[in-house]
Amino acid sequence: MKIERFLSTRRIIDLKSRNFRDAIRELLTLCPAAVTAPPAAPAGAPPSASATTDPAAAPSRLDSLLEEILQRGRLIPMRVDNSVAFPNVRLPMRERYVFAIGRCPEGLPDSPEAADRSVRILFLVLVSDKNSSAHGTLSALTDAFGDKATVERLENASSLSEFRAGIANVFKGVGGSAAAFNSRLNQLFLREAEKIGLAAGCTSLLLFLDTFSSPPPVPAKSPRGLAIIPVSERPQNLPDTREPSSERDNADRGERDAGAAKNPPGAPPSIIQIRAFSQQRFSQLRSALLVALTRGRINSGDRVCCVGGLPGSDKFDVLLVVDMAGEFPSVLSRHASDLLPADVKPEVFERALGIATELAVEGREGKPVGCILVIGNHRQIKAHVKPLILNPFHGYPAADRNILSPFMDETVKELSSIDGAFIINGDGAIESAGSMLTAHEFQDTTLPGGLGTRHMAAAAITNTADCVTIVVSSSTGQVTLFRRGEPLVLMDRSSKRRSL
Repeated sequence: MKIERFLSTRRIIDLKSRNFRDAIRELLTLCPAAVTAPPAAPAGAPPSASATTDPAAAPSRLDSLLEEILQRGRLIPMRVDNSVAFPNVRLPMRERYVFAIGRCPEGLPDSPEAADRSVRILFLVLVSDKNSSAHGTLSALTDAFGDKATVERLENASSLSEFRAGIANVFKGVGGSAAAFNSRLNQLFLREAEKIGLAAGCTSLLLFLDTFSSPPPVPAKSPRGLAIIPVSERPQNLPDTREPSSERDNADRGERDAGAAKNPPGAPPSIIQIRAFSQQRFSQLRSALLVALTRGRINSGDRVCCVGGLPGSDKFDVLLVVDMAGEFPSVLSRHASDLLPADVKPEVFERALGIATELAVEGREGKPVGCILVIGNHRQIKAHVKPLILNPFHGYPAADRNILSPFMDETVKELSSIDGAFIINGDGAIESAGSMLTAHEFQDTTLPGGLGTRHMAAAAITNTADCVTIVVSSSTGQVTLFRRGEPLVLMDRSSKRRSL
């Protein structure tokens, strides 16, 4: 899905309001179709029951939406940066998304809350209540607009037209690395990598795009048919290299309406987004291969040709052929068919892995933090869980405590300082935090030296219930995955020391 299709330049403005509340109201007035949309008709009601809209009701509808947005902001943080806020709400409407963006270079000085006075970019997101992919989209947008360099460029735009162009470029993922990617040296390297990959029996070409300063245009397949899998810590979509045509536009429109998950034929491949924890080549390799495996982009018996270079160098300089069964022998040797529990969505696992990696690299307030994330069948898991504290997630709607929501990142990181595990169901809803795992240790559970009780508890619960655990070591920052009691190190101690 091309998210930029929902962006309209007439809904990107210079705000006249001087306080946070009035600024959101000003953006809501730019979305009349959404603001005046009536609630959905009850089941069995005639179409006219929901099709008639009283114009006089529009102001009250706007006020109720405004209050709902502000109330939601009191429960879940709306800011991803001191100067960028993402107020959002779900409501019945025809479009999957409506975006309204305002800039206020001087901030919002009349806001009663001190934190709101520093907001310089306000990004209103209205989401259809039937849109099931909203968390992923919000996550990608907050990651993109949470980048300091991107925010600085937008704040320093000299005119509204320049600001609008900057917003559009971030949405499209347009970069300046096309010339570097297509340079004679890089194209020669890719041709030789393809030859080596085919000779080695590889099925895919894994490209590490952080080698380039911004995402270059990448085709879905190499000239000889190897599937291309791009990896980056940046959330942008790759530029579309297809020729424009009415047939493709119709296909993309159908994809948007149907909410299709797969790329249409010839479309650029979707990026596997993995946090890089050091400036070394291939620092994301093991995590990227694991995510590609859970997404079904590669299989457990495949070989993969990996191509990369130093981040930001704009040139490929290293090639590696990986045998999946040899790279992950402990996890894939006996249970290759169910690396993830059946009810766990791959995007939930990816989000949990991303948060764990960030905790391992950054810690909390400069101090190392350890945690356990248990993801899987909640009904099985809860039989082996005992609360250590009052559950901080109790009573909240599932959508508001979903790990896929970008506004949950800081909540999870803050609560990770509490002893105990996070219990997450397969859809991403966090069931509890500060939970003690009481599963009994199995006789055949053996762990490498140096791993303690946190890792033993994580291994035991995966032997007892249908789940997967991700563990961050507080002493070393090592990130370890457990499945069926088997450990898989995704980020080792030496990499952590190099990144620091």
